[in-house]
This record gives sequence, structure tokens and C-alpha cells, in this order.
Amino acid sequence: MTLYEEKYGVLSEDFYEALMSGELAEFDAYDETRRDFSRWKGIYETWRRRKAAYEKQIKTRCLVKSMLLEPAY
Repeated sequence: MTLYEEKYGVLSEDFYEALMSGELAEFDAYDETRRDFSRWKGIYETWRRRKAAYEKQIKTRCLVKSMLLEPAY
């Protein structure tokens, strides 16, 4: 998401709201932005779903007990 945020100069949340409200429809005529916007939208929606699932899961268990505190090396 950071790649697109830096490229277009807006946060993903603001981009998504503008896209879903139709404010960015004029950019559909351009292949590069249409491709970027499609990928950005998919990445953002996946991030939102994962974040929601994580928050739901973390509420049902003790954070300290679920952390992997063993060294990974």
C-alpha cells in the first residue's frame, strides 16, 4: 500500500473512499491508473479483512500467552 500512497500522494483509506464514491471514475480511461487502482483496492481490502480478523481474534485470547517469545534463530 505504501508504494501507491507514495506514488499518488494520498493515504489508502482516503483513496478507497474516493474510489468507492466514484470520485476517481475519470481515471478509468488510463491503463496505468486503472491497473494501479485495481491492485491498490485489492491490497487495501485484503489488509482491512486481515486487520478485522486479527482484532477479533486478539480480543478472544490473552496477547501475552499468544506471542511467540522464543527466538526465531
